Amino acid sequence: MSGGVDSAVAAARMVEAGHEVVGVHLALSRMPGTLRTGSRGCCTVEDSMDAQRAANIIGIPYYVWDFSERFKLDVVDDFINEYAAGRTPNPCMRCNERIKFAALLEKALDLGFDAVATGHYATIRTDADGNRELHRASAWAKDQSYVLGVLTQDQLAHSMFPLGATPSKAEVRAEAAKRGFSVATKPDSYDICFIPDGDTRGWLAERVPPATGDILDREGNTLGRHEGAAAFTVGQRKGLQIGTPAADGKPRFVLEVRPITNTVVVGPKEALAIGEIAGSKFTWCGVAPAHPETAFDCTVQIRAHADPVPAVAQVVPVAPGENGENGENGVNGATGETRPATELVITPAEPLTGVAPGQTAVVYLGTRVLGQCTIDRTVSAVGVNA
Repeated sequence: MSGGVDSAVAAARMVEAGHEVVGVHLALSRMPGTLRTGSRGCCTVEDSMDAQRAANIIGIPYYVWDFSERFKLDVVDDFINEYAAGRTPNPCMRCNERIKFAALLEKALDLGFDAVATGHYATIRTDADGNRELHRASAWAKDQSYVLGVLTQDQLAHSMFPLGATPSKAEVRAEAAKRGFSVATKPDSYDICFIPDGDTRGWLAERVPPATGDILDREGNTLGRHEGAAAFTVGQRKGLQIGTPAADGKPRFVLEVRPITNTVVVGPKEALAIGEIAGSKFTWCGVAPAHPETAFDCTVQIRAHADPVPAVAQVVPVAPGENGENGENGVNGATGETRPATELVITPAEPLTGVAPGQTAVVYLGTRVLGQCTIDRTVSAVGVNA
């Protein structure tokens, strides 16, 4: 129970469905005085009190479980490390993958519970063979299946989403008001929960030591200087501080962040169009395809609120020199890690825009979430590798 309206209604529905329910709030910060800033953030002291009030009305036991250390290591530190490596991570995906449906689920199962239920807007269906599948919620405007794309078959077997078939968020709020929940009109949380003021660039500057470097064009010409590559992300336009205008007078955008050389590459907007994405860290949500090495039709979504795009996906061997910078003998030169043998390659039917390494690509078959990958590399639709 996060302290929001969705999890409160989800808990109430689980009780009415006949389940034995215990409410759990996750303490993810070790700053006990932390309070919400407007509608930003979540999992603060104020949220914990909101969750307890809802649990009291429902009439269920309520506990606060301290996962702050695990959250710091698996989500916050990962976020910092990814940005330092020139990637753009999605902390909500990491939280679902490593906290809510890993650490929380593991503890729940150890204590004898059967499943974890949350207020996410997604649905679980069972196929003819009894296998569980994750599908989009009925209300596509509120669908949250994207951030659940990291769930595995075993995790789906112990997950429940009571709000998945609800037509709208307005209906959930009306139900909360009818039940007497004080959170019925509480604003939704947004942005990154551990950066409640929304200043990601300033927050990172305090944790990733900035180092001055060059801003380059696609031909390698120096256009200006930056004060820290970690502050930039692919697709960014503002804050480049380039003194020399482009020859055509058009604005430039960040095309690539190179942490090894501490350089930022910029170029025209059309160079942001991506014709292929690939990731070696891929998982299947539910039963894996029988022959993933054979190209198959699907749709791909690269952000939580992006429109799905028709695509073709395929698991292929990693070619020498790919998935790393200047590495040899199967070693990634950027990290020193051994390269995996395969990667999931996704080719959209139309170019994607604003794609950066570190983002998550979720693959769908109709409404079903088939799997996901963390994007390692992109190929420009105009022939410029990113």
